[in-house]
Amino acid sequence: MDGSNFRKVRVAAAVLAAPLLLGAAPARAPRVVSINPCLDAMLMQVADPAQIAAVSHYSHDPRATSVPLAWAMRFPATSGTAEEVVALRPDLVVASGHVAPATVAALTRMHIRLQQFTLPDSIAESAQQVRDLAAIVGHPARGAALAGRITAAARPDGAPPVPALIFGPGGLVPGAGTLPDEMLRRAGFRNASAGYGLKRWDVLPLEYLLADPPRVVLSVAAAQGAGERMERHRALRRLGTRITIAPFAGRLMNCGGPTIIDALARLRAVRAQVAAR
Repeated sequence: MDGSNFRKVRVAAAVLAAPLLLGAAPARAPRVVSINPCLDAMLMQVADPAQIAAVSHYSHDPRATSVPLAWAMRFPATSGTAEEVVALRPDLVVASGHVAPATVAALTRMHIRLQQFTLPDSIAESAQQVRDLAAIVGHPARGAALAGRITAAARPDGAPPVPALIFGPGGLVPGAGTLPDEMLRRAGFRNASAGYGLKRWDVLPLEYLLADPPRVVLSVAAAQGAGERMERHRALRRLGTRITIAPFAGRLMNCGGPTIIDALARLRAVRAQVAAR
């Protein structure tokens, strides 16, 4: 091979090798629409703001948001209808396990990816969902870091368990095998739901609760300023200091992800309050 041809081969080899040396151009991060308030809270931690095309309409409602309202108001909100979501032209839609069939069909027609996340039953499952979502939106390291913080926050206290019940809207109570059940145990409580014959997610009439109350009732209604009926109940007044009713925000019962950290902090604060009495 003469010198001229040798130089040409070297130049060609350098051109072919350049992408390997420089690295392939990074893939564009997907534009995401969330139609679930719990996933909004996860996106706030693992996605870039520029990636978020819209959040759930619940996140614009001070009574229902799982994120700071000021943060949520930076983005459009959607109720999750097919027309709203498709008009935003996202690359990815994240949702709970329940999505309207019309929305699913529309996303399929438009070749828009739908990623659904069911309600986690454990802290470990929720931490994995955080990792999965972060990887999907292109930031796996953020997901790993957040999952680590959740796991660290969930270390058991080892304190003697105090009987407690989370009492949600309409008497909805999370029982054994649910995420709130595990959070109660990690924070030094024993979920009293089984004593009422309740299953995983069940309803307990207020009168039944007051007839045989646990030591602590974590009341979503009290957190919403709507616990007057419980507080005025004559049976409750007779119980006096035998029962503690503590406000417990609905988002702490309904969401996993980073909300677990807030929920455990609240539960531990209540546990410390009870221990101090």
